[in-house]
Amino acid sequence: MLRHVENHSSPRTAAFFDLDKTVIAKSSTLTFSKSFYQGGLISRRAALRTAYTQFVFLAGGADHDQMERMRAYLSGLCKGWNVQQVRELVAETLHDLIDPIIYDEAASLIEEHHAAGRDVVIVSTSGAEVVEPIGELLGADRVVATRMVVGDDGCYTGEVEYYAYGPTKAEAVRELAASEGYDLARCYAYSDSATDVPMLEAVGYPHAVNPDRALRREAAAREWPTLVFSRPVRLKQRLPSFSLPPRPALVAAAAVGAAAATAGLVWYASRRRHSASAKAAGAAGAVAAATTTARGTRVCP
Repeated sequence: MLRHVENHSSPRTAAFFDLDKTVIAKSSTLTFSKSFYQGGLISRRAALRTAYTQFVFLAGGADHDQMERMRAYLSGLCKGWNVQQVRELVAETLHDLIDPIIYDEAASLIEEHHAAGRDVVIVSTSGAEVVEPIGELLGADRVVATRMVVGDDGCYTGEVEYYAYGPTKAEAVRELAASEGYDLARCYAYSDSATDVPMLEAVGYPHAVNPDRALRREAAAREWPTLVFSRPVRLKQRLPSFSLPPRPALVAAAAVGAAAATAGLVWYASRRRHSASAKAAGAAGAVAAATTTARGTRVCP
């Protein structure tokens, strides 16, 4: 059990989690490449290239230039994909692909933050057709993710409307804090990458998780705690009675603040705290659309 979580639930507080290599052991977007290949969305060659990209991501992390290249490649790759088909493929393979790679330490930490009365927010560079159901699986209260343009035909145009990366993650955190009344000085943040230093700086309790070399140096210089997560455990093993909640109904969403509105960043309402005991549970915005979700949350497509 992680003992460093203190109770600062009044005024309102939150814990902000990066997703890839922080909560789950791989890139959330790249993990679904086999599903997209089997669903006919990508070619065998593209699937192999994506697998190689996943290897590079896991082997040494991805610096800014690599992330930009992955973003350009993946956003171009998904041009013309039907959004509904992507949602269905993710839903069909979510448990098989994501459940086994959720870090037990991260799931425990999420539970501890909820027990302390703190909201849990996933802030990910990946797109929400991937991030939204993962957030629901984790029992997150909100999700911030990359948003791509969807044409009138229901397919991705290949253009990125909002990119949740680097400084924009920190902007999103501040926008959400202003909207929800979070006291950032009492909030927590967790990430593995130096590209998330702006988000970590925005809160009073930053933590480096499985940090890349640059973040490790930064954390040491700033005396930020460093955590090692190394035990992926299926939720079914943690919670034998666990079952995925029914997919919630869809409702309209509201943008948070002027910066969010101009960027196209969309947030969705959190679950009501008293109604849930939700202990159930990247690279580059490949499959896109920013969203917010949680167990029992109503979300917008």
